Amino acid sequence: MTTTASSGTQAIDRAADLLLRLLDGDEARTLGELVDESRLPKSTASRLLRALERNGLAQRDGRGRFRPGPALVRYAQRGAGALDLASVAQPHLQHLADETGETVNLAVPSPLGVEIIAQIDSRFMLGGTNWVGMRVSPHASALGKVFLAHGAAPPPAGRLEQLAPRTITDVVVLLEELATVRARGFAVTDEELEPGLIAVAAPVLGPSGGVIAALSVSGPTFRIAQGDIVPLGALVSDEAGRLSARLGHRHHREGAE
Repeated sequence: MTTTASSGTQAIDRAADLLLRLLDGDEARTLGELVDESRLPKSTASRLLRALERNGLAQRDGRGRFRPGPALVRYAQRGAGALDLASVAQPHLQHLADETGETVNLAVPSPLGVEIIAQIDSRFMLGGTNWVGMRVSPHASALGKVFLAHGAAPPPAGRLEQLAPRTITDVVVLLEELATVRARGFAVTDEELEPGLIAVAAPVLGPSGGVIAALSVSGPTFRIAQGDIVPLGALVSDEAGRLSARLGHRHHREGAE
């Protein structure tokens, strides 16, 4: 019994050590890096990281690297952590709301989908749903397409086919769309999540340049026309860039010697 308790304590200590390494690092870490730093056997480190991932304390990006999970972001969002992402982003959400009059959301990637952590409602009586605390499918939302395009969220079960499970053509179209998202800097959903709803979203970058969140503006199609998409995308991208800078991201040219 004593041996079992000791073994359990050791596992907790090892998992805590891996979690602290994820929290202290500026960039996502590979399994190999964590193994080298912690000096744990690869099988042990992998098992502990999977346990952290199952409980939302760690998550993998599109390249399989580990970073702090959505549970820690939610903890920070409640004001209990060092970085309260929702509070830091509030002025940027408000600016977009003032400029557009439409619903503005801030979201983070989650193993279970896109997780909305902050929202400012539309000024119009006919606006959007309160999405805070809700999760939506990545491929059906502008926010999710941002995460998929930049590798911040892996496809469900690691299989791209599950994103649009109808035909191979759907997968090809989605891949082309994600390439467009990366090229122009913002994503669009036009009645894909809900009839009559259109949304534009742009990535928020952390200090290391990785996508850690996304900002979106959404509204009904009778107020956001097709001709509004490009200027709205530019507006959201600019504001997401300002929030990224506030979070410590520096453009490569700004950081050059």
